[in-house]
Amino acid sequence: MSNKEKKRSFLVKIDGKLTEADTEYDPQSVIEKVDSLSEEALHVYRHSTAHLMAHAVIELFPDAQYGIGPAIENGFYYDFLTSHPFTPDDLQRISKKMKQMVKQNLKILKKIWTKQQAIDYFKTKNQNLKVELINEKIDNNDVSVYQQSEFVDLCRGPHVPSTAYLTHFKLLSVAASYWKGDENNPSMQRIYGVVFPTKEQLEAHEKFLIEAKKRDHRKLGQDLNLFSIQNEIGAGLVLWHPKGGIIRYEIEKYWREEHIKAGYDLLSTPHIAKIDLWNTSGHTDFYRENMFPTIDLDNTQYQLKPMNCPFHIVMFKSRNRSYRDMPMRWAELGTVYRNERSGVLHGLMRVRGFTQDDAHIFCTPDQLEDEVQRLIDFSTNILNTFGFKDMDIFLSTRPEKFVGEVSDWELATVALEKSLSQSGVEYQMDPGEGVFYGPKIDIKIKDVLNRSWQLSTIQVDFNLPKGFNLKYSDDQGKISQPIVIHRALLGSLERFFGILIEHYGGFFPLWLAPVHAIVIPITERNLDYAGSVFQKMKQSQLRVELDQRSEGVGKKIRDAELQKIPYIIIIGDDEQEQNNISFRIHKKGDQGKIMLDSFITAVNKIIGEKGLHHEI
Repeated sequence: MSNKEKKRSFLVKIDGKLTEADTEYDPQSVIEKVDSLSEEALHVYRHSTAHLMAHAVIELFPDAQYGIGPAIENGFYYDFLTSHPFTPDDLQRISKKMKQMVKQNLKILKKIWTKQQAIDYFKTKNQNLKVELINEKIDNNDVSVYQQSEFVDLCRGPHVPSTAYLTHFKLLSVAASYWKGDENNPSMQRIYGVVFPTKEQLEAHEKFLIEAKKRDHRKLGQDLNLFSIQNEIGAGLVLWHPKGGIIRYEIEKYWREEHIKAGYDLLSTPHIAKIDLWNTSGHTDFYRENMFPTIDLDNTQYQLKPMNCPFHIVMFKSRNRSYRDMPMRWAELGTVYRNERSGVLHGLMRVRGFTQDDAHIFCTPDQLEDEVQRLIDFSTNILNTFGFKDMDIFLSTRPEKFVGEVSDWELATVALEKSLSQSGVEYQMDPGEGVFYGPKIDIKIKDVLNRSWQLSTIQVDFNLPKGFNLKYSDDQGKISQPIVIHRALLGSLERFFGILIEHYGGFFPLWLAPVHAIVIPITERNLDYAGSVFQKMKQSQLRVELDQRSEGVGKKIRDAELQKIPYIIIIGDDEQEQNNISFRIHKKGDQGKIMLDSFITAVNKIIGEKGLHHEI
């Protein structure tokens, strides 16, 4: 067997569990060899490289303490407690040390120590964070550790057999973090990196990172003047600038129109409510850590809403309901507030105040399957309109911590399975990942860089109807309990906007573009005609700007290209004499001359169809 083949087969699945290949195992017991390109094997590469990086850091900075270093979706990181601020030069030194260790082909060995043995070892190494983890996380007397040379770390594994497997890695950046993610704990430094089994994969990922950096919504949001998050307002609170605001308007307008067509009623609810509401809904029991502190008012505690659901529930309960009223489809663009830790805030992707596109459907048990199927079709059609065609759909089942009866969970899970099958979509099971009150369907879209984003979710809930004692009269005149379906389609407008910015690189489809066109006169004598073109386009409901600056035409065009304006209208003597326009398309250059009326008609047609192209 060649070295390459060996590196592709060091992991095996035995009794369904991923582990290192070992001479103790009979080769016949190998159920499935795990390919090095699989997500499972990548996870092992990433976690093994996190250990390798920690080993290098400790050798270079002996006073540092190493906290935790997990594999994450796109690589790995490790948190270090040290008074030395890591610099780009330090990352190069750490990387060089790691490469030396790779060449040394250090064996990575799993050992089982007693709890006291592990505590004593890490105490002698002044690794107090590890001692803390052992005391908090390990209940029995067996502690799994991995050793390479003199370096030892807590870990369940599995890992690659030796450091020689970890050739193709790259350290990316340093960021601040807090021990255990709690800002009240010591501040740490987090080093991020990536690793792949082959050189080709690493090079492809490096190209991806370059493209992703260009599309970073935080940078484009600033460059294109779309939004900002400012210290004067507070971390995780978004300011929508005029250009971002018009995109939000178009998203909301389309969202509302489609919901009304689909038989929804639109609601609006307060931003705050008595704490009793959240006690009844169960949020204070299951969601307390994500809720802001309560506010005392008139000797009563109030709570900023983390979710919209209880308000809709109370509205349903406000009058008697009959089976003839159902299904009742209610939708709201409701702003909610989550007490996210500062260390996890990230541009628009993770914020503290955001507008969730919530919907709640109140239905009878025999309506459940049809309503879920409608929701699947409705969600996928809307996501398609925004340009997301590639999706992964997951069915998440009962978690360990749940409320309600098992029989209700089974009824809801079967209904979701049938709805998915009838919709004809492919889906995967995600065992144990349902929310505490019911199973759910998650729809994850893939963007232009093939990154996966969780957007739509469809959740069946028996808990809230019971908690709030919801009732309706069934077709036999008996009092029954309705089923509630929770549904968020875009997730939140803020996060969805961030995804759109990165998916399109700031060059939005025409119907979403904050500016459709900019009119540029070549000389001052062309200004009057350019102004008339500008006015006619504006009267035709196009979002248009007129560049009257005294700058040269070349600079004006470059500035318009940087602003990713779809159409650049050039007005010179020829255009003025011939009563037409010349136009350019962003990134595609000169498109020649066209009559203004024909241009306006063509552009409005693309906008009306919500087309994803810009060609006329």
